[in-house]
Amino acid sequence: MKKPLVFAILVQLSLMPSLVRSAEGNDHEEDLSALVSKALANNPELKASEARWQMFASKSKQVKSLDDPMVMFKLQNMLTREPGVFNLDPTSAKVVAISQQLPFWGKRAVREKVALNEAESYKWAFEERKLELTKMVKENYYQLWAVNKMLVIIDKNLKILSNFLTINELKYSVGQGMQQDIYKAGLEKSKMLDMQITLKQQRKSLEANLNYLTYRSGNTPIGTVADFTLPRVTLSREQLNETALNNRPQVKNLTSLVNKAKSSRSLAKKEAYPDFNLSAEYMFREPIATGMATDPGYNMFSVGLSFNLPIQQQKRRAMVAESAFETTMATEELNALKNSISYTIDETLAQLDRRRQQVELYSGGIIPQSGQSLESALISYRVNKVDFLTLLDSRMNLFNYERELYESKAEYMMKIAQLEAMVGSEVTLTPAAPASEHHEHFNN
Repeated sequence: MKKPLVFAILVQLSLMPSLVRSAEGNDHEEDLSALVSKALANNPELKASEARWQMFASKSKQVKSLDDPMVMFKLQNMLTREPGVFNLDPTSAKVVAISQQLPFWGKRAVREKVALNEAESYKWAFEERKLELTKMVKENYYQLWAVNKMLVIIDKNLKILSNFLTINELKYSVGQGMQQDIYKAGLEKSKMLDMQITLKQQRKSLEANLNYLTYRSGNTPIGTVADFTLPRVTLSREQLNETALNNRPQVKNLTSLVNKAKSSRSLAKKEAYPDFNLSAEYMFREPIATGMATDPGYNMFSVGLSFNLPIQQQKRRAMVAESAFETTMATEELNALKNSISYTIDETLAQLDRRRQQVELYSGGIIPQSGQSLESALISYRVNKVDFLTLLDSRMNLFNYERELYESKAEYMMKIAQLEAMVGSEVTLTPAAPASEHHEHFNN
């Protein structure tokens, strides 16, 4: 009579809540918004992107300026036998000249448009990078949450499987158990240990990546990741698509590149017109009164206008063709992006709907039912109506369903982050009622 009682007590203990939980992190709790803010403030790649934008913005201020004027000083028509004397020849003079290069009318304005549109494209590339960085931080955050949750249930189930092994070894020692039950429990424990090793490595990688994204030291400890309720997207597909076309920085980036290409084409056409060089000279002369030659030595000046002859039309036609192809390329890239946005929004909404339904199904149906099945198997096992493998399968099924629940919740939040990055702003959300936690009775 004592042996069955011992078995029953051990079985009951094996399924009780674990007294010691795995640590999900450090004592402090990580705040997602604070992590995003740190990443946006400190990430060096983002700073480089901002500096690139400012660099091209400075270039746009340069192209609209005229070239510096040229000033010239010269001694004109000096005699070689007396180079420092100016009153021996009437053509000798001291000359001061100034010249200015003047582009054809409208070229400077068009060049400025090209530079401004290019700088604007880098500005929107910087804003797009901010969205991408925010998405990466959020994805990393929710992946870390799921890994921590799975490590907790693995730790709990390892304790249960260890108790299962003890039970079967005890039963086998008194001739009431089967050796294959011991092997099966040991195999499941080994498989779970392998999963634990993988998840611990994954957690270290996620923590390192989170520190990398926020530009913190690689060994900076990561705090716990708080639980959350699943938010619900209230905007329709059409509203999301319209918001993306209006707000998405990448759309504005490609629009700026289209405008830049069009301005480049206008500039290429203007290259068919000449540029001018305006010059003026003033000559200081001295009077001459030597022998038969006399000259009062009046000062003189001259003005001139020169320009290039744009006769190399092959080069200019190639410039126009280049800018035309650039316009087509940018336009089609913009069209492709708009098409991709529409498809991705539809795909993401469908995946969000699937993940939400899975969470509700696991929380409100599968996990409670699996827990009931486990309790039933436990009761039957106590009175030898089911074998150990049935009990073990019930335990492992519950573990797998719990793991899939955490994966679905994390995947849902990651899809929300991806949708926000796709739309270009935070989507309108209302927190949904927390998913049923009935499974917690069996999860602990």
